[in-house]
Amino acid sequence: MEDTAVLNSNQKPTIVVTNDDGIDAPGLLSLVRVLVSTHRFHVLVCAPDSEKSAVSHSITWRHPISARRVYIEGATAFAVSGTPADCASLGVSKALFPTIPDLVISGINMGSNCGYHIVYSGTVAGAREAFFNDIPSVSISYDWIGGKSTIQDFTLAAEACTPIIGAVLVEIKNQTYPSGCFLNIDLPTNVANHKGYKLTKQGKSIFRMGWKQVTSGTEGGKMLSTMTMDTNSAVQTETGASNVAQEHMWFRREVKGEEVDDDDTDHKFLRDGYITVTPLGALSQVETGCLDYFNDWLPGVVDRSSPSAL
Repeated sequence: MEDTAVLNSNQKPTIVVTNDDGIDAPGLLSLVRVLVSTHRFHVLVCAPDSEKSAVSHSITWRHPISARRVYIEGATAFAVSGTPADCASLGVSKALFPTIPDLVISGINMGSNCGYHIVYSGTVAGAREAFFNDIPSVSISYDWIGGKSTIQDFTLAAEACTPIIGAVLVEIKNQTYPSGCFLNIDLPTNVANHKGYKLTKQGKSIFRMGWKQVTSGTEGGKMLSTMTMDTNSAVQTETGASNVAQEHMWFRREVKGEEVDDDDTDHKFLRDGYITVTPLGALSQVETGCLDYFNDWLPGVVDRSSPSAL
């Protein structure tokens, strides 16, 4: 990685922290506080100025974004009007900070990011964007459940990830860290009693969602999680379906159910109490069966598209 800062024995590694819950989110502030307290890292923060949960890998293209200096003790921090991917890109570009970081960390997110939810996640997108720019990166999420979790759990989560962060930076310094992936880390709800680290693969778990008509665009509270929180804490709203003469019709997502993996994947091990460490690439790979099917199907497309074949 030719433009990444070259570490020597007397130089602290530089970490850029971003997220999707916003620069004031307790997960980000806890992570920065723990990183700063080690006195081992030079910490920079470039995060959205407001919540940008579940925006996936969207970027700002047609207009400028603003960056405003904010105070976070021990760090140099900016609140940015863009998406998590914007923040990661700006943070590694040398346009905002004078140096290119050694590592980008996106999180700690309030809510897990496993399975198909990785696609929706702005937290994972922040790490992926750094990966696109050839900067090693890690996304971190905590499996927050309303009524069980507390703000202190974010500090415990950050402390539990510190050995991984330190080990990654050692590999970067030794130029032995793999360039073909980035890491997605999820921490269990009972993080104080976690069962250790578990290398996993991305599964297919997902919350199935539907739509419910509501009376206005402001009805109900906001979700506290980027993607996956306890379904019992989901917002409940009253329907306004009888009032169909209004100028606008309003609809709100609601959780219909959850589909989980039976295989040994990220979601399963997270629910079993492990800190899951999942290497991710830029793209999701198609399953072998689909590739084989279309390998046989494509050569006959012209014949199958004739009127007699329909």
